[in-house]
Amino acid sequence: MKLTKLKGLKGEITVPGDKSISHRGIMLGALSEGTTEITNFLQGADCLSTISCFQKMGVEIENKGDVVTIKGNGLHGLKAPSDTLDVGNSGTTTRLMSGILAAQSFVSTVDGDASIRKRPMKRIMTPLSMMGAKIESINDNFCAPLRITGAPLTGIHYDSPIASAQVKSAILLAGLYAEGKTSVTEPYVSRNHTELMFRYFGVDVETEGTTATVSPATKLTGGKVEVPGDISSATYFIVAGLIVPNSEILIKNVGINPTRDGIIKVCKEMGGDITLLNERTVSGEPIADILVRSSSLKGITIGGSIIPTLIDEIPAIAMLACFAEGTTVIKDAQELKVKESNRIDVVVNHLKKMNASIEATEDGMIIEGTGHLTGATIETNLDHRIAMSFAIAGLVAEGETEILNGEVVTISYPTFYEDIKRLAI
Repeated sequence: MKLTKLKGLKGEITVPGDKSISHRGIMLGALSEGTTEITNFLQGADCLSTISCFQKMGVEIENKGDVVTIKGNGLHGLKAPSDTLDVGNSGTTTRLMSGILAAQSFVSTVDGDASIRKRPMKRIMTPLSMMGAKIESINDNFCAPLRITGAPLTGIHYDSPIASAQVKSAILLAGLYAEGKTSVTEPYVSRNHTELMFRYFGVDVETEGTTATVSPATKLTGGKVEVPGDISSATYFIVAGLIVPNSEILIKNVGINPTRDGIIKVCKEMGGDITLLNERTVSGEPIADILVRSSSLKGITIGGSIIPTLIDEIPAIAMLACFAEGTTVIKDAQELKVKESNRIDVVVNHLKKMNASIEATEDGMIIEGTGHLTGATIETNLDHRIAMSFAIAGLVAEGETEILNGEVVTISYPTFYEDIKRLAI
């Protein structure tokens, strides 16, 4: 994919459905009684992997594009898959589904692509094993493929060393089946889509401070789930709207859950002209339309408790920082090293290619805003967020920017490049 500097971006778009909520809707719908209908479901590769895995376990799921209908098997109705559960590139599918599989009456094998086989799974294996789960890393390296032998589980209290919604959710999902209450305390609150959706499906879950507690469930009840637009996908157009001159973009129906809205807070603190319109709540999740206009930005320090609320947005924030006056410091973001790629190294190395003033640190990066980038050839490392972040950089860089393997955006945003073309003036 080749991109060149634009004169501006104008118009309105609707970004794809939230990836986190789409995954959870399939999983809870599969474990529910009755029918669950999910609208604005994200038709990205990761979420399609979740559908495929649960179909292999005997769940009837009909995917008609924007609407996905699930005939739930009930909490104890999953069937042993006849072959490997292939999660593709999806860490969310791997970790959350492991919490469910740990309590089943069968043995399953979970595997994915080369990227998944490098991602750390010890972070879920440890707490799930404490509950009585039998999970082994087949290659004995705490990564996929995983062999999970279902076993009776006991509720625990787990002090998580990291703020991770995937770790928390794996434990809480296992807690649906455990004897006694299960709770997780995090250093900071991670995204809370699982807790909100639990309540929506009738699960007894409590939250206090950074602790979430679930009681064992007797049944989940299916219903209608409307998925908001994914704020992680909206981020690329928020950033583009701020740094591409003469821009005004309205991004409709975006989820603004306070455990995910760090990007909005950071952009406003940097001086970004962002307005939330038409705020409302849908299927338990807060939603708004986001109006973004070109802005003069200033560098800030980003770290601490805000990091879990914008961890996926940091590559795009780095692009923003290149066009902010002064220095931007991103810290406490070690988690970026174990995403689809080592996003600290990849962002820093590629931005240096584009003549940015940027240095990597142990837990983030330091960026001097020069207001200038030059086009370059960008290898995505098959990481969708790297592809989209550098595509946005290409809209303000001098010369041509080429994104190799740019089609990787289909993981979370299949129409990404078409939406850029529609807004370009």
